Amino acid sequence: MNASVPIKHTQAESDLFDRYETAKDNLPGSVTVNALREAAIAQIRDKGLPHRRVEEYKYSDLRAFLKSAGPLAGNVDAASARSVLAAADTFADLDRYRIVLSNGTYAAELSDTDALAKEGVTVTDLGDVLTAEDGARVLSYPKTGPTDGIVALNTAFVQGGMVLEVKDGAEVSKPVELVHVAESAGAQVTRNRIVVGKGAKLRLLESFVGDTGEGEINAVFDYDVADNAVLAATRLIVGRTEAARLLTTTARLGAESELRTLGFIAGPRFTRNQQFVDFTGENSEAKVYGVTMAGGRDLADQTLIVDHAVPHCKSREFFKTVLDGEARGVYQGRINVAQHAQKTDGEMMTQALLLSEEAEMANKPELEIFADDVICAHGATSGQIDEDLLFYLRARGIPEDEAKTLLVLAFLSEAIEEYGEDDVTEGLEARVRDWLAGH
Repeated sequence: MNASVPIKHTQAESDLFDRYETAKDNLPGSVTVNALREAAIAQIRDKGLPHRRVEEYKYSDLRAFLKSAGPLAGNVDAASARSVLAAADTFADLDRYRIVLSNGTYAAELSDTDALAKEGVTVTDLGDVLTAEDGARVLSYPKTGPTDGIVALNTAFVQGGMVLEVKDGAEVSKPVELVHVAESAGAQVTRNRIVVGKGAKLRLLESFVGDTGEGEINAVFDYDVADNAVLAATRLIVGRTEAARLLTTTARLGAESELRTLGFIAGPRFTRNQQFVDFTGENSEAKVYGVTMAGGRDLADQTLIVDHAVPHCKSREFFKTVLDGEARGVYQGRINVAQHAQKTDGEMMTQALLLSEEAEMANKPELEIFADDVICAHGATSGQIDEDLLFYLRARGIPEDEAKTLLVLAFLSEAIEEYGEDDVTEGLEARVRDWLAGH
């Protein structure tokens, strides 16, 4: 859209500008951070929210979906947050540490910071970082840049978050859950930086609990995985809500490091889970998985860009989607291989299962290769339940509904089990069964 021609703003965009004027004086930030906020909101004024004429948002038009935008979530009420946490069912009985963000800001009193310190993990309030002289460094994401509309919204309104750092060589004995708690209505905008030091290992769980009402959640996660380090991150985006869930991940991998991620979506009316993975050191590996279930008129978007910028790296992307009703699924994946990134090994697969005639799936896998000594491939499939397999199960006395459940569970479990986090597998498969029981 031509920047010289003013656009006609939607009601939601006008609401966002009003939100900014109301909130900006109370948002944390140094002079440079505040300048970044101003530039971000100016971008929204100039270009509007992401829409279908922006190629990356062709199938998930946020501008059309967002009809209005209310205020940011208010002050933290620790007692209410504890109540929400007590009732939350995220990763069941899994033994884990917890870091809590309540209404968009870090809640130290609800977090296991002392226990984590003994494991070699430090947690810092992002609000303190943003107000420091060099606070703008945590808002710098060169691969997405300020041009991505969702990241620009996050930059303008980020309320807080945390910086988690695992010291070199530390192996955290239990998973660490970063749980976002909504204990009152209102939008939550957070940014979280996770630094895994050289030779360190961390298992990260990310979840969202409580009710934001009509307020969106916009969360950015920045993973910095150093040389010889390992990070496994499981993101749980579940629970019925009419509000948008906008999640962005940027990840940088050092030499001989490993990253594994799983994005699990079931419930929100509009979800976009976008990931940007950048190889910066040789002989590293990234495995990115996605499991999506959507029904009714829901839209679920899994978007992924993997940049192979150095030689001798390997990536695997494996996404599974099940759609019912009039739901729409989106998978946009791209593997970029730079000219000097020889010996790259990249494979991408997306598969969708449509349970109704009205469901739609948009698959858009891409390869952009400038090197000549590589192994790269992509594939995409969409279809309905195999009638032969269904007949086979029914012929053995299994009722039709149960037979369909078994087939869908087997379809999705392939990605869950290949992800390889055995102690979260059972809980995720239970969520699949619960979703199928309602569809």
